[in-house]
Amino acid sequence: MLRSIQQRDLERNRWVKITMSVLLGIICLSMLTYLIPGMGSAAFSNSPDAVATVGGEQISPIDVQRQLNQVLHGQAIPEIYKGIYAKQVLEQMIFTRALALEADRLGIRVTNQELSDRIKQILPSAWNGDTWLKDRYALEVQTRAGMSVPEFENYLRDQMLQEKFHQLVTDAITVTPAEVHQEFRRRNEKVQIDYVLIKPEQLAPSIQPTEPELSAYYTKHIGQYQVPEKRSARYALLDLAKLRASTQISDDVLRAYYNAHIDEYKVENRVHAEHILFKTVGKTDAEIAEIRQNAEDVLKKAKAGANFEDLAKKYSEDDGTKVKGGDLGWIVDGQTVPEFQQAAFTLPKGSISDLVKTQYGFHIIKVLDHETAHTKTFDEVKSTIEPIVLDEAVNTRANQISDEMAAAVRQSNHQSLDDLAKKFNLELGDLPLASAAEPVATFGNSQDVHTALFQLRPGELSQPIQTPQGFAIITPKDIQPAHQGTLAEVRDRVLADYQQEKSLELAQTKAQQLAKLTKGGETFDQAAKSLSLVVKNSESVSRTGSIPDVGTGQMIEAAYSMPVGQVSDAKQIAGSWIVYRVAAHEPVNEAELSAQSDQIKQQLLQSKQGAAFDAFRTALEDRLKKEGKLVINADAMKRLVHST
Repeated sequence: MLRSIQQRDLERNRWVKITMSVLLGIICLSMLTYLIPGMGSAAFSNSPDAVATVGGEQISPIDVQRQLNQVLHGQAIPEIYKGIYAKQVLEQMIFTRALALEADRLGIRVTNQELSDRIKQILPSAWNGDTWLKDRYALEVQTRAGMSVPEFENYLRDQMLQEKFHQLVTDAITVTPAEVHQEFRRRNEKVQIDYVLIKPEQLAPSIQPTEPELSAYYTKHIGQYQVPEKRSARYALLDLAKLRASTQISDDVLRAYYNAHIDEYKVENRVHAEHILFKTVGKTDAEIAEIRQNAEDVLKKAKAGANFEDLAKKYSEDDGTKVKGGDLGWIVDGQTVPEFQQAAFTLPKGSISDLVKTQYGFHIIKVLDHETAHTKTFDEVKSTIEPIVLDEAVNTRANQISDEMAAAVRQSNHQSLDDLAKKFNLELGDLPLASAAEPVATFGNSQDVHTALFQLRPGELSQPIQTPQGFAIITPKDIQPAHQGTLAEVRDRVLADYQQEKSLELAQTKAQQLAKLTKGGETFDQAAKSLSLVVKNSESVSRTGSIPDVGTGQMIEAAYSMPVGQVSDAKQIAGSWIVYRVAAHEPVNEAELSAQSDQIKQQLLQSKQGAAFDAFRTALEDRLKKEGKLVINADAMKRLVHST
C-alpha cells in the first residue's frame, strides 16, 4: 500500500512541478521588494478595468485570477499572500506576452514538431509507438494538469519560448577557472577575531537622568505622550472553576461513556522499545563495513551492561529519538519496517537485540515492555474518563446558565448587576482603569471584553461574554477621557525612551572611543579594560559561519582583507556596536579546490545566467514601455492586489 501511495505522490509531484513552474520561480523572489518600472499615474488609454496591456492585448483581473487558479491547481494559499501571488502571476503574464512580441520581431518560434517532442517527454502514455492516442492524451492533460488541451499546449509553448530566449541570452556566458578559484577562496577563507560587542540595552539601566534632564526630554517630545481614554468596570462572572468543583459525576454516567466509546480503549499488540541507529543510507560498501564495526563496538558495551539510554544519546543518528535515550514509545503491528518489527516483537522484555539491518542502517534494539491485544477495563481508564465527562457536564450547565443570563439582560440591560449576580450565583468583581490597548485585569486581552467596555455607557450591561474564566457580564463604571499626559502620569514611558535614546548614543561613543584608543597606541585589551568593556574571542569563522551575538562572518566582511593585528572602526550591527581586532587568518586548503570546483562552477554559472536573463527581461519591458506597447494601470494593479 505504501509503495502505491508513494507512486501516486511521484506522479502528482511530477505534474505539480510542470504546472507550478511559473509560480515557483516567482515565489523565490517573494522576499524581495519588486516594483515594476513605469507604474506611475499616467493616463491609461484602454479599459479602466484592465490591469495591463501588452501589444494591444489586455490583461484583466479575471485573466489574472484564472491564471492563478490554474497555477495553484487547487492548492490553498494563506489569505495574506493572495495579493502578493496575484501580482507575481500578473508580472509573469506580462513577461510571457512581452516575449511573444519579441519572438515575432526576431522570428523566433516553437515549431509543432518541437512541441510534439516535448509532450512525448512528459506524457509518453499518450502515444502507442508513433501513434497518438488523442482521447487518452486529452484525459490525462485534464486529470493531471487540470487544463484543457489548448491551455496545456499554449502553456508548453510559452515555457519553451522562454527556454529559447534564455539559451539565446545566456549561451555565451562562461565561468573562468580564475572566477572559480576566487569564489573558492571567498567561501573557504576564515578569520579569527577578538571583539567587543556593545549592546545599548545593557547600558540603558545605568542611565539615570536628573529630574531637570527628564523634564527637558519630556517637554521636547511632549506630543508623544498622549494618554488614551481609559475605563474601569464592574463584572459578574459565572466562574467555571467553581462550577466544576461543585459538579459531581456518578459511576453510572462514567460507565455509560466507557461503553459508548469502548473501541477507544482497545489496545493492539504492541511493544515499547528503544534503539540506537547507525545510518547507512547513501554510503559506500567500505563505509558500511566501517559503520558495522562501530555498531558492533557499541553493541558490546550495551550487552556488557552500559546504560542503553546514555549510549543512544552519544551514538544514535536518529535525531528524533536520541535526545530521549533512543525511546521510540509504543510500536504497534505494521508501524515499522519488517526487519525491525520482527526483532522488536520477538525479543523478551528487558533484552537487547543483535545488530538489525534495515533500509535505514544498523539498529540495536532494547525492549522495555510488551502488551498483547486487549480492551482496557473500566477501572483502568476511569481516571481518564472522569475529566472528559466532567468537562462536558460543566460546559453544558455553563451554556444553559449563560443562555438564561442573556435572556435576563435582553429584558433590561440597565438592571442591577448585584441583583443579577445574586439570581445566578455569580461572582462580583471590579476592573481597574485600562485603555483599549491594555490588558483588562482579570480578563487580559479578551477582545470581546474590550469591545463591551468601550462601547457601552456606564450602567449598561453587556451580554454574557465567554472568557477563559467563564461567562462574564460587564458594565462600565468610570471613564477617564483621552488627554495630554503629565510627566507624573507618563514618567515610566519617558524614562524608558530617554534611556533608549541615550544608550544608543553611549554605545556608539564607547565603540568610537575604543577604536580611537587602539589606533592611538594602546593594545586592544588595555583599551577595552579602560572603558570597562569585555573582550570576546571568536573561533575561526568563514563568511557563512557564525559568531555569537554578532551573526555570520559576512557582518565583518572587512576582516577577511585586514592584516593580523589591525583594529576595525566602530561598526553598527543590528542595533549594537562592534569593534574587533584581527587575531589570525586561517589559510585556505587549496587541495579542496578540485572537490568543490564543479559545484562552484555550476552555481556561478547559474548565478551569472540568472542575472543576465533578469537584465534582459528588464530591458525588454523598459523598451516596450517606451514604445507604448506595454502599459501598466497602476490603479487597477492596486485594486487587484488588495481584492484578491
